[in-house]
Amino acid sequence: MNVEEAIAHLDLARKVRLLTGSAMFALWPEPAIGLASLKLSDGPTGVRGDELRGGRIACLLPNATLLAQHWDLEVASEVGSLLADEAAAQKVHVVLGPTINLHRTPLGGRLFEAYSEDPLLTGALAAAYVRGLQDKGIAATPKHYVANESETERRTVSSELDAKTLREVYLLPFEIVVEDAAPWAIMAAYNKVNGVPATEHTELVEGVLKGEWGFDGLVMSDWFAAQSAAETANGGLDLVMPGPGGPWEDALVAAVEAGEVAESVIDDHLGRLLLLASRTGAFGGERTWPTGIPAPDSEVRREQLRRLAAGGMTVLTNNGVLPLEDSRVALISRHAIDTVAQGGGSAGLRPPHVIGIATGLTALLGDRVSVVDGVEVRKRHAAPGPGVLRDIRATTFDASGEVLASREMEIAELAAYGGWAQGAASIEVSGEVVLDEPARMLVGVRGFGDWTLEVSGEQHATRLAWADGIVEEALLKPPSWTTEVLVSPGDRVTARVREAAALVGLITQPVPRSPADAIGAAVRAAREADVAVVVVGLTDEQETEGFDKTTLALPGEQDTLVAAVAAAAKRTVVVVNAATPVLMPWLAQVDAVLWAGLPGQEAGDAVAAALLGHVEPAGRLVTTFPRSDADALTPVPVNGTLPYSEGTAIGYRAAVDPLFWFGHGLGYTTWEYGAADLSTVDGVVGTVSVSLTNTGARSGREVVQVYLRPSGEPVRLIGWATADLAAGESTVVEVPCSPRVQRVWQDGWQPLTGGEVLIARGLGDVRVTLRADQE
Repeated sequence: MNVEEAIAHLDLARKVRLLTGSAMFALWPEPAIGLASLKLSDGPTGVRGDELRGGRIACLLPNATLLAQHWDLEVASEVGSLLADEAAAQKVHVVLGPTINLHRTPLGGRLFEAYSEDPLLTGALAAAYVRGLQDKGIAATPKHYVANESETERRTVSSELDAKTLREVYLLPFEIVVEDAAPWAIMAAYNKVNGVPATEHTELVEGVLKGEWGFDGLVMSDWFAAQSAAETANGGLDLVMPGPGGPWEDALVAAVEAGEVAESVIDDHLGRLLLLASRTGAFGGERTWPTGIPAPDSEVRREQLRRLAAGGMTVLTNNGVLPLEDSRVALISRHAIDTVAQGGGSAGLRPPHVIGIATGLTALLGDRVSVVDGVEVRKRHAAPGPGVLRDIRATTFDASGEVLASREMEIAELAAYGGWAQGAASIEVSGEVVLDEPARMLVGVRGFGDWTLEVSGEQHATRLAWADGIVEEALLKPPSWTTEVLVSPGDRVTARVREAAALVGLITQPVPRSPADAIGAAVRAAREADVAVVVVGLTDEQETEGFDKTTLALPGEQDTLVAAVAAAAKRTVVVVNAATPVLMPWLAQVDAVLWAGLPGQEAGDAVAAALLGHVEPAGRLVTTFPRSDADALTPVPVNGTLPYSEGTAIGYRAAVDPLFWFGHGLGYTTWEYGAADLSTVDGVVGTVSVSLTNTGARSGREVVQVYLRPSGEPVRLIGWATADLAAGESTVVEVPCSPRVQRVWQDGWQPLTGGEVLIARGLGDVRVTLRADQE
């Protein structure tokens, strides 16, 4: 049965039923036409599966900005292929990624999921990622269409921008990925665009996406984004997620019967869904899933993820201390012990392990490393896992107290909504405290609901109330309650919650030391070492879906810690465990800074490999680092609107004297640029060539960047190419330049000609300048 026959076989109600999800991450089957259920999964940095927390173990990749710092289409394609294997292992048909919104402001909370501030770099990497996925029969879903660059009021905000800005900057990554990779699905955003919800935006969905660009795939809503029946259906939305329920179902049937929506519109939506199902093997024949896929903790995967993480790390400054040689190292800070591997929100998943930086560096240097904890970096309490609690178990009960299900857990946290615990009248979470001797600990609970807690013979009760409708708060920043208790080895912490709203879990952690005590211990260790390595960074309190940052400053007393260690140590290296820019008031006091991103499950091994030079950290920044909060655009709407008043001048396009330029990165060698030339086609730069020599003592990788500085328009990246050269080796690098960024929107596209062509290692290190009109 083909698509047309299948549509004709169904009545209106059965057609409409298929256009809303059957569950949080699944679609309805329809045996009468041979349609199987499609399974969807979040997937920008790993295929999580259908459980919001505590699901199947899966590969945790480096975050998107760290992968983007390779500036390498082959790496992006490799990532897509790896995720396709991960999806196939879970029988997932559709991966909800990549995220291709831009880094409009470094205060954006969800930037860790998105590639860069530049539309060309973002679009090219996304297209390669999509091809890598779809070449193996797994659908990609570029998101969030469109102008969804911040999280504050994301469900209601209207992004206000003119046609020139929309076309040249924010639509461009989607245009590139549609035309160059033909994704099988795209996700519409929560926000409004110029007052019209993205899920109802006829001009942008039917007019631009499906019309001008010829997109033949499916447009789905972000989860719970669709709020109307006729308006969304007529606006080009093809699928409402999740389900069952939502604004379509009976209401959409009624809208068709009332003449508000033509049945041909429903047929078009269903045809696109069936095409997606056909492409992914869920319609027109049973899919055979591959076997023999490497496990997430297999050595082949671990080596691959170490290489992807370490190679994208970026050397921001270095006076010669890196790579580390045979040295006594004082490794300092909470991030060294509890390394942050991923951001917060829907992209979070359950990895087989997370290698901390202390573990990774100690594995290579042995007793030459002394590890010292640092200052506190969190305001909220994280769920405890192995090393804090053991024999962790979650049990669900019905209203009569009968057990519904019980599972062993790796961390003491689970989702009360959208997972195996959904629908339970109460949930119990418990674990045995791991201690060598009695200690005073903070013990408590996190998540909305009515709680009872038992520990060390004490009983406590508390209610953490939920303001209905604040979904982000329930899922991403649940409240917590703690009490200080004397806990003995073998004590079990047990908590039960009724009327749970979203995430629920235990809190068990040592009573925090004062900052003065932590800094004092760090200073003493630094004095005794040859090199102090201080690991600072952000956590999922700052880098998360649903919320933006209020400052670029490091949380807690981390800046004070770095300054104190730098004053005491012979040499100081700072490793930044964060995906997005931070302020560095101590920069002039330290000897080197390595930007490590959120490195995924092999974090510690990857950082160690980069510090020791086993893998060159050859990354180049994908975001401009401002010097102060005042230099960052605000993500906060005013009266429900967020004006993109800067127009096309975002990031490096508007920067004057940033802390670090987009494209910056030193690697571990030096480069000399020589003679250069360019060719043009109808006045538009086509190719730039330049001679390149590795003048350092080590082999290395260079990213040759080409920018156009036109008259009357902001500077923009028009092309790049990479070169891997041994020490002393030379080559001529050919850089193809994209015509898509050598045009301007003036009620239609017009070519952008003339100006200067800059061949650079970032705009802070321009090596060659040519006239764009020279040949």
